[in-house]
Amino acid sequence: MTSYDMQQLFSQTLLGDYDDEAPWDAVSALQRDGNREIFETAALWLKESVPLKRARAAAIMAQLQMFSNTELAPKEPKWLFRDETFPLLVEMLEREENPMVLGSGIAALGHLYNEAGVPIIVKYKDHPDRDVRFSIAFALGHFPNHSLAVATLIPLTRDEDSDVRDWSVFGLGVLGSLDSPEIREALLQRLSDSDEDVREEAAVGLGKRQDLRLLPTLRGMLAMPELKVRVAEATSAVLGLTDDPEEWEAEDYKKALDEAFGPAAS
Repeated sequence: MTSYDMQQLFSQTLLGDYDDEAPWDAVSALQRDGNREIFETAALWLKESVPLKRARAAAIMAQLQMFSNTELAPKEPKWLFRDETFPLLVEMLEREENPMVLGSGIAALGHLYNEAGVPIIVKYKDHPDRDVRFSIAFALGHFPNHSLAVATLIPLTRDEDSDVRDWSVFGLGVLGSLDSPEIREALLQRLSDSDEDVREEAAVGLGKRQDLRLLPTLRGMLAMPELKVRVAEATSAVLGLTDDPEEWEAEDYKKALDEAFGPAAS
């Protein structure tokens, strides 16, 4: 990537609204072709007066990787400048008040996979902005077995925003492997959530922990007209199957549940 191409992409990240596709395509292009010049430009943007520049800079820096031909790219990319990025993001967050920038910086700390970032992320757990709380749930999902992350995700499963609840349940129950009465109770409460995604993620989390209190809800999910992927995953987990049998339909899962745990109470 030439310096001119790089500057064009940086400019493109500022076009339109924050969530528009074109600026995020530019962010992704910069991330995929990481080099020292991109890193240093983004580092300067972290101190810019324009909030959008600071937000884009955090997103870019957190996932810079060595360029490789996509056809020959390794399964795990070679991440660049992570040790240098971490303190710069922490410094930015310490002086930041804009919710958009906070959300971007918090999510970026998750992408860095540095456990020293967990206490910094957790500091914002009661932030009034739902997008900031969403970023917290997303970021903590990168540390699903960290005790402080778990302690923070549990109350976030009860957040007023369904997306925050969804990602909190996903991190706590699906990505995480820790088990405790508090984790199980948090997941159990979400089986009756108003959001279908939250209910299904909670079912997967309880299935992983083979909590049989899941069975009545799981049987109800299997009775729906369409067999959902996460419902199949939850059922396979509670049955102790290592994989979801590809050929199984809902009736096969119901039969397996009856054989393993007895028929549903009438």
